[in-house]
Amino acid sequence: MGRVTRKQRWGAVVVAVLAVAGLSWFKPWALWVDETVNEALPSASATPNRPATGEPSSASATPAPPGPVTVAQGSFVSHEHATTGTVKIVRLADGTHTLRLEGLDTSNGPDLRVWLSDAPVEEGKDGWGVFDDGKYVDLAKLKGNKGDQNYPLPADVDWSTYPSVSIWCDRFDVSFGAAALVRT
Repeated sequence: MGRVTRKQRWGAVVVAVLAVAGLSWFKPWALWVDETVNEALPSASATPNRPATGEPSSASATPAPPGPVTVAQGSFVSHEHATTGTVKIVRLADGTHTLRLEGLDTSNGPDLRVWLSDAPVEEGKDGWGVFDDGKYVDLAKLKGNKGDQNYPLPADVDWSTYPSVSIWCDRFDVSFGAAALVRT
């Protein structure tokens, strides 16, 4: 066997660095690692005004709004990866809104986000990349690729102007799955 040249050693180092960088970027192992989240629906409650003695105030004649109430919902369709489950917009008793994923089942992946979007939900490959073409709100990093989870909606966001929800892979600019929101 011949001697390894300096050029061959540097070539091996470059290949190793590129392999590590590629694995770090693509994170292929994430496709086989499930993260399950099972959050209960938040139960925020409005507190009526009460005097310091604890007796009800006559000024608190308006009852607390009922809650939680589902005001919109939809079912996921698959895009880049098989995705099932439902999404709901829930108004809590205190008047705030939460986006709730129920029974979510999708692949795990790098940099998955939960987006509200103004793009229509299209099935199949045509719907994979449309959600960043218009207006969208990045709610948060996806907590887990399976289960039930909640994402509070910012008070300054009018969710009704965003008729769809996408599980968006920000790393590769592609939707794993999306749901059209229908008012209930």
